[in-house]
Amino acid sequence: QVQLVESGGGLVQPGGSLRLSCAASGSIFSINAWGWYRQAPGKQRELVAIITSGGTANSADSVKGRFTISRDNAKNTVYLQMNSLKPEDTAIYYCNAQLKVGILNPISSYWGQGTQVTVSS
Repeated sequence: QVQLVESGGGLVQPGGSLRLSCAASGSIFSINAWGWYRQAPGKQRELVAIITSGGTANSADSVKGRFTISRDNAKNTVYLQMNSLKPEDTAIYYCNAQLKVGILNPISSYWGQGTQVTVSS
């Protein structure tokens, strides 16, 4: 069983910062890539940022220069540092891991339960 547990969400004023964490636990052979997604009320889930096993990162245009994704391979953890937050960043944020549970297993997708981020004065 693999579990992804997110933390770090909350209420913050516009211009503020938050740091999200997502830790994977269970039977994990390798994590090929991590992603952060978000879903605002009435909208589809969208990709925020991704980072590969080699450390190559990319992010959506809407968050470039404000959000930074990073990973700690030793801890099977991914982070999302969010600065200069705007009200339009309000959403439930989900982490995703593309991982293998065994050397012969295919890459499978796992999701966290989501953490609420609210940007409001």
